[in-house]
Amino acid sequence: MDTIVLPQLAWYNKREAQYPVPSRWLVEECDMTGAYQPAMNIEQIRAAMDNPIDTKPIKELARGKNQIVILFDDLSRVTRTYDFIPLILEELAEAGIKDQNIRFICATGCHGALTRIDFVKKLGEAVLGRFPVYNHNPFGNCIPVGKTKTFGTEISLNEEVIKCDLKIGISGTVPHAMTGFGGGGKIILPGVASYESTKHNHHHAQVDCVPGQTGMGNIDDNPVRRDIEEAAALSGLDFNISVLFNKFGETARVFAGALTPSYTASVKEAKYHYFTPRVTDKDIVIANAFVKATEASGCLNIAYTAIGPQGGDIVLVVNEPAGQIVHYLYGAFGSASFGPEHLTKKVPANVKKVIIYTALPDMANRDSYPVSEKVISLHNWGDVLKILEADYPASANIAIFPYAEMQYTR
Repeated sequence: MDTIVLPQLAWYNKREAQYPVPSRWLVEECDMTGAYQPAMNIEQIRAAMDNPIDTKPIKELARGKNQIVILFDDLSRVTRTYDFIPLILEELAEAGIKDQNIRFICATGCHGALTRIDFVKKLGEAVLGRFPVYNHNPFGNCIPVGKTKTFGTEISLNEEVIKCDLKIGISGTVPHAMTGFGGGGKIILPGVASYESTKHNHHHAQVDCVPGQTGMGNIDDNPVRRDIEEAAALSGLDFNISVLFNKFGETARVFAGALTPSYTASVKEAKYHYFTPRVTDKDIVIANAFVKATEASGCLNIAYTAIGPQGGDIVLVVNEPAGQIVHYLYGAFGSASFGPEHLTKKVPANVKKVIIYTALPDMANRDSYPVSEKVISLHNWGDVLKILEADYPASANIAIFPYAEMQYTR
């Protein structure tokens, strides 16, 4: 047997796990362009924040302001928010902002709420003892701020955010199946928007878009993204920090400044950074969930592209102690109870099997994945190999996507 090595447990003192595979398999590891971009140190991050795009540094924006909010994405994104907090707090202190005028809000959108343990992972222990940290509530405490032109979405946003006169957002720019790339204005919609605002935007994403407008990496003529950016403009977000990640989920590039130009710059780099050359006609594809392991079905986007017309099997590796994200629009809440935008995902005709491998089974999460007799859930790697070796008793061509949910191809 040979061994493949996959990164695991991004929020649990990350480590690499080894999985044996037959020596007769012809294995190709498919890396994205920026996989080995080194992690930035604090001085490199400071330089990006001290020279923001099309706006002043935080310390200058903060002078004379009263109430400050710092928005950050949740654990379904690998953004290491703690890389930025000390620098932001330094600048706010230099501007004369007192601790009691600063709060943090997790931009959960329609995801489930975070716990204190989760907040510590994102922000660091010291922040919890010094500042209030809140979850966004999409079901209440939101106030209307305007209406978008693209989808006519009535935008209501978190009232705590709106009442603050300096708003800072931190999020990751990674490929996204609906909006082309995540991050940027998504820290506002759905991040701190009402349930109804997000529902309207996401519903129109399903009914108003034509093929090619949405999908991983498709952002230039994407009406869903356009609707989101209109909502973000209504929020008055003052300072944006967009982050790109290397294969280990570390901070690899930072684009800071005014929302639109800094996010646009991050996307320009992201199109190259996350790009993974297309491979085809593989017998088996192993797609590993790492940076967005709580939304593991996103790994299938690139996995499907590597299976040729002759057919093949996919193994989705998902080892995430928290399980799959609670999503109030898309999730399952009973055997026949679903969020209003729940979608039944289909397996392409040329895919013979999708094996969901996890050592941490969770029966309620079955609806996070395509519902099909082709989909098999297994909890022992030996059982995965038995099925694959029976299907491919001789040699097999294998593609491995080590962090599949942030890889995209064209």
